[in-house]
Amino acid sequence: MAHANRTALVTGGARGLGTEICRQLADRGLRVLVAARKREAAEEVCRGIGPAAVPLALDVVSASSVTEAVREALGSFGTIDVLVNNAGVSIDASRTVLDLDEDTLRTTLDINLVGAWRLAEAVVPDMVRTGYGRVVNVTSSLGSLALMDSGRHPAYRVSKTALNALTRMLAAELSGTGVLVNAADPGWTRSGMGGPSAPRGPAEGADTPVWLATLPEGDETTGGLFAGRKPLQW
Repeated sequence: MAHANRTALVTGGARGLGTEICRQLADRGLRVLVAARKREAAEEVCRGIGPAAVPLALDVVSASSVTEAVREALGSFGTIDVLVNNAGVSIDASRTVLDLDEDTLRTTLDINLVGAWRLAEAVVPDMVRTGYGRVVNVTSSLGSLALMDSGRHPAYRVSKTALNALTRMLAAELSGTGVLVNAADPGWTRSGMGGPSAPRGPAEGADTPVWLATLPEGDETTGGLFAGRKPLQW
């Protein structure tokens, strides 16, 4: 298999879209670290996926948890070749720009933006050392400046806009290293966050993140925002 001996780490892997991303990566021959705050939840997902999936306790809001989890993964498997920053929250659906409490804003930014940043800082240097890496930041069209036409979901929108900026900056910094960094909009997907009425299932939502996570060697696609495997306006 093309991706044999590659290891992927997926945050928020114990539910919804994250679980489906883990499953599809395992189907493509990768070893998948199913990262979740509670190891028991990750273990349950791994039982459903099979031996290619490995549970990993990781809380993206804790720098020490991230450091320890990455140290454990590198100690066990040598490299982390793929990072999918999927963990995220949307807890401000009823809010607008002028009606948002600071605690909600801080919590959203710490998980959706700073959490992904923590993982990149912990994982990417080793990717650079090996000359290969794929970083996928799971984002949303709600964070696109070009498509911004509402003040609803303000904390979520701002966090994803900032995550998009992080994607661009990281891709530019890593140009020529063999590490590709892209953002994927899975669309409105049926999950714990998207709810049961979302129009697309997890398998369809996972397709673009998995595609970007498995770009072949020699591919130079980096610094982009994609939905349905097609470029989306920033």
